[in-house]
Amino acid sequence: MTKAAANGIELEYDTFGSRDDEPLLLIMGFGAQMTNWDERFCQQLADAGFFVIRFDNRDVGLSSRVDAPYTLEDMVDDAAGLLDALGLDGAHIAGASMGGMLAQLFAIRHPAKTRSLCSIMSTPHTSIGPATERARAALLAPAPDGRDGAIAASVEASRIFSPRYFDEAKAAERAAAAYDRAFDPEGKARQLAAIIASTDRTEALGRVSVPTLVIHGALDEAITLEGGEATAKAVPGAELLVIDDMGHDLPEPRWPEIIGAIATNARRASS
Repeated sequence: MTKAAANGIELEYDTFGSRDDEPLLLIMGFGAQMTNWDERFCQQLADAGFFVIRFDNRDVGLSSRVDAPYTLEDMVDDAAGLLDALGLDGAHIAGASMGGMLAQLFAIRHPAKTRSLCSIMSTPHTSIGPATERARAALLAPAPDGRDGAIAASVEASRIFSPRYFDEAKAAERAAAAYDRAFDPEGKARQLAAIIASTDRTEALGRVSVPTLVIHGALDEAITLEGGEATAKAVPGAELLVIDDMGHDLPEPRWPEIIGAIATNARRASS
């Protein structure tokens, strides 16, 4: 286990690639552990020339539990503190779902530390691109009892979020690994409260000046395409990549396209 002190708490993290390469900070979504960034995906990013950092947000995985209300701003300051702890003055920032919200807010709140921005399957505000009824039910369902119940619920949610690439056996394997690593419904509830309390970032995104890429799945039911379109519209010069067969997931067959787009966007910062 590797932990770093950041913003008054401890964050679990790991890295891929060489510190001599461009740093890329990956921020995961609501209730999700850093392991949702698949190791092979991270390694392929490293092979593309990045020093990749993934970490557990506060209240999930092996990072600190914070038994008090907090905001998305607090979570963003955690991420900035992690870069400081690693001796990095900045990084390319990419986030998925709630992590996309945090990535957007990172660019707004810590512009000097942001080399480029990639917002994946996210939105400037929860009112834009709201979840479908069945996706909302899956996201907000009470925590099931026991390991088997938690795994079954996660598998059924994956069936909704990954409509074209759903694999029941793989979904169950991922859910079991996540449960065995860490399971904390109370932490997830506190993250949800931070999302609900967040304000609309649309106006502030208009002041983001780094190269920005927005990636969204046309089949996303957790945050519908309107959220990605609104994010891209808000940031001057942002590029929008819509993947026709992607839902609220990062399907392996589309990794080359996603990784290539992230690398191209990062190169815009260098040039």
